[in-house]
Amino acid sequence: MKALIFDPNAPHSLRFGEVAIPQPTASQALVEVRAVSLNLGEIAFLERLHKHGDVPGWDAAGVIVRAADDGSGPLPGTRVTTSGWNGAWGEFRAVDTNELATLPADMDFGVASTLPVAGTTALRAIRALGSVVGRRLLVTGASGGVGSFAVQLGRFAGAHVVACVSSQARGEGLHKLGAAEVVVGLDAIHKPFDGVLDLVGGAVLARAFELVASGGTLMSIGNASLAPTTIDFEQARSRGGDRRIVLFTLGGTGNGPDFSYLVDLVSRGEIDPQIGWRGNWQHMEEAATALLERRVRGKVVLDLREDE
Repeated sequence: MKALIFDPNAPHSLRFGEVAIPQPTASQALVEVRAVSLNLGEIAFLERLHKHGDVPGWDAAGVIVRAADDGSGPLPGTRVTTSGWNGAWGEFRAVDTNELATLPADMDFGVASTLPVAGTTALRAIRALGSVVGRRLLVTGASGGVGSFAVQLGRFAGAHVVACVSSQARGEGLHKLGAAEVVVGLDAIHKPFDGVLDLVGGAVLARAFELVASGGTLMSIGNASLAPTTIDFEQARSRGGDRRIVLFTLGGTGNGPDFSYLVDLVSRGEIDPQIGWRGNWQHMEEAATALLERRVRGKVVLDLREDE
């Protein structure tokens, strides 16, 4: 099958090549991939995550062509969205049946491919904050893939969502997604937040922590700035009260039910994945560059087939 292969000598460390179709284990289904979505982390840290010849990729949507031998999961012909820590960027992927969700007949594969990592990250981070009904929730990096999901899911959960972006242009459309306020940077913000979902890291994380109310929590989810963070904890202690920083990582198994929940929200028009860049997977280099240079609002989607 054709696949994008990790090659440290290629542009963005990726090149097309031919590899064997993966052989699923007893608890895995074989999926013909129709569309994939890109996440900043899997592009920025390819060399940390893979060795030469690997087929990377986390999120993919497609059609099951071989059901799991153990009887778990859907039958062949079922449309699904899937996730795993490798193997998405090929014409076929083997995926654990507890890491997929079935799709309605009318759901676009590209839309479905955006949900597993970005959508579930936002969903679980908000859950980890506890009830946010009527509370102030700050989302930094709100125009990105996870950020736009977090804005919508935060509003859906009843929070007063403040969306922080790096420029006025990147804030366009966030009010329609449910942000009560859209701010460029945090310098002019002084009212504290009960919860913070930080996707930027660096100096933004440090400033956001200064805005956490007593009893509140900052969830450090991503580091789009690729910069380290320095926090003056003595200054934080001088303000009194207790506040937490939690390093959030999407992990574990059995994510299928959360994928299904997100599929249902999209189907009912409750959330919009916000696809900001879409094209054929032959344009992976262009897509990766746009993502790394933060020129995309929302998600990046690559289509393997454009006939459906």
